[in-house]
Amino acid sequence: MNTSFLKKLGLAKKNKGTSTGLKSFATSKQYIDSYSPVDGAYIGSVSVTTKSEYERVMKTAQKAYSTWKTVPAPKRGEIVRQYGEELRKHKDSLGRLVSYEMGKSLQEGFGEVQEMIDICDFAVGLSRQLYGLSMHSERPSHRMYEQWHPLGVVGIISAFNFPVAVWAWNSMIAMVCGDVCIWKPSEKTPLCAIACQNLLHKVLKANKVSEGISCVINGDYKVGEMMTTDKRVPLVSATGSTRMGKIVAATVAERLGRSLLELGGNNAMIISPNADMNIALTGAVFGAVGTAGQRCTTTRRLIVHESVYNQVKKGLVKAYKQLKIGNPLNPKNHVGPLIDKDAVNAYLDTISKVKKEGGKFVVTGGQLKGAKYKGGCYVKPCIAEVENHYEIVQHETFAPILYLLKYKTLDQAIAMQNDVPQGLSSAIITDSVKEAEAFLSAAGSDCGIANVNIGTSGAEIGGAFGGEKETGGGRESGSDAWKAYMRRQTNTINYSDILPLAQGIKFDL
Repeated sequence: MNTSFLKKLGLAKKNKGTSTGLKSFATSKQYIDSYSPVDGAYIGSVSVTTKSEYERVMKTAQKAYSTWKTVPAPKRGEIVRQYGEELRKHKDSLGRLVSYEMGKSLQEGFGEVQEMIDICDFAVGLSRQLYGLSMHSERPSHRMYEQWHPLGVVGIISAFNFPVAVWAWNSMIAMVCGDVCIWKPSEKTPLCAIACQNLLHKVLKANKVSEGISCVINGDYKVGEMMTTDKRVPLVSATGSTRMGKIVAATVAERLGRSLLELGGNNAMIISPNADMNIALTGAVFGAVGTAGQRCTTTRRLIVHESVYNQVKKGLVKAYKQLKIGNPLNPKNHVGPLIDKDAVNAYLDTISKVKKEGGKFVVTGGQLKGAKYKGGCYVKPCIAEVENHYEIVQHETFAPILYLLKYKTLDQAIAMQNDVPQGLSSAIITDSVKEAEAFLSAAGSDCGIANVNIGTSGAEIGGAFGGEKETGGGRESGSDAWKAYMRRQTNTINYSDILPLAQGIKFDL
């Protein structure tokens, strides 16, 4: 495997993982070893953050915030713009690293870096649009308005499946808002974080920006707890499992901090008898097998009208036979590996549970072995006919397992789609305006994302991304999601010569 891209990103076999933008505080002798799910090869190691190292990072971040918050927002945007240019220069290398360390296809690796570039562009424009409101006061010669100020130190906990983009969604917006960030990446993809930090380092150093604008800490959940329990971190943005999110939410709420949660998804696509079948099958297949089923927006349930059910099933079986599984850095392959052996075991366990509950597989699954897959974590994408009430169907499995369900009426389909604990992404494929509008209405999808004639997987950075129920309720990326990283302040200005009091109260002074 040619790994020359590692050197271009400033990565070594031993990387210091506790750092600010300009220096490393790493002294720990403990390391996280990163192995590729592609071939099992050792890529490199990142030092684990100790409590004392975390304190040094936090103090540096606080010091940086004291000056960063006073920098005009458009100038903060200029730093983000330059980082976007740096990402453009290294898109190929960083995309290859994402593909190799995480396991997603090379095209998806490049696509994730492109999302980073896009959010940089969005944040640059946003830096001149952090608008408040003006309001008419009920008192004469008074003016009211609201404005937005930075929060402070923002903690970011990211997941392995999008090892660079989700951090950028949070950090680039937070930076133009005047915040500084401390990032704890997934311990399954630590080198991606160090690479992002190395590239940002160049921009910060060239602009002589204060240290601590962007910091990285590395380790397991214990390192994450350093942030979630820290009163100096007013906002913790966490992406991951629902189980993890509940712990983060409770911990942060106990100290009256804020949490922004992007958690699990159990996403469904409804295929209507009025659907364009080419669109339906294309959306369903990519949604189900993209990133080997390890997206939070992966299509996990396909709810198909009984009149077209057999047609859809036949089309899916044919499409799955054409899937090419293998090394994701080979552009000819559609599906790469799962992240690690634990993920493979979870996939196999889910298949067993589906069978135990009565599910019937129309495309069988299993682990792939042999010389072609040596050292990797490869599995077969599979399809099972199930009932929505099955216990296993109510849960999210991060693997390419697609559930097929049948419906009679649209109301029934929407009810089935909503009848799971999660509420992230949803879609309907139909050429009927009535069906589309019903799906998007208040009585329709209960998800944070509801699409018509596109799949559940993926989202443009211009819209707010997130979901409801056990998905956590957080919103990242576009629209007015920037408000999560700022505090609102209402201002009243009296420009008269008197001070009118409420309810006509008067003091004789």
